[in-house]
Amino acid sequence: RRIGSRSQMGRSLRELLLRLIAICVWLLGLLLAAMVVFPGLTPSRALGGLGLASVAIGFAFKDVFENFFAGILLLWRFPMEPGDYIECEGISGRIEDITIRMTTIREVSGELIVVPNSFLFNNPLTILTSIPKRRVSVIVGIAYSEDIEKAVPIIEEAVKQCDTVSKDKPIQVFPQAFGSSSIDIEVVWWTDPEPLEIRRSRGEVITTIKRALDNNGIEIPFPYRTLTFKDSLSVNHKNEEYT
Repeated sequence: RRIGSRSQMGRSLRELLLRLIAICVWLLGLLLAAMVVFPGLTPSRALGGLGLASVAIGFAFKDVFENFFAGILLLWRFPMEPGDYIECEGISGRIEDITIRMTTIREVSGELIVVPNSFLFNNPLTILTSIPKRRVSVIVGIAYSEDIEKAVPIIEEAVKQCDTVSKDKPIQVFPQAFGSSSIDIEVVWWTDPEPLEIRRSRGEVITTIKRALDNNGIEIPFPYRTLTFKDSLSVNHKNEEYT
């Protein structure tokens, strides 16, 4: 523990080192105890018997050992620690603990999920909080009658005023597409990586953009739809018929 505290290795790597040392100490202690209890037992015989036993145990506990070695590789190679948010095959949440055999994940809705380490090791794993900031984007629509060159700087200035938007990362505002009833503008910014902070930031940005466009008289349109009929329709109004 003293060596681990002085080094720059992560918490998970220190825990892995401590567990491996503990396992080695236990095995060595059991071997020495067996040699004391059975004076005729030599280290070579003990290791030979242990080798035969390990084959049988390996077949009997295949899944356990698979998760064990997957846990070692997760702790050794993967850049994630307890407290990180991850996504893996429909499972999303915050890591509470990583053990040799399993990982406990707390979903944002509160449920606790216990996941075998082999599941995380064998499937694509997304670490949402691997960097201090994450990029977020929303689409803003303005009416076709509005001036795009006027709307873009207004939106950009509105996003800059948001407290949850990172001031160290660029804010990008680009017209993206011709929508069914509006010109779609993509707004991109960076914020804290936790799911709650992303939701809070998105809400603040949308509210601020809406206020800025309203103050400058720029319309955010409702969907417009024009219906064209092949034949004329008859309309009855106050007992009178119109075509």
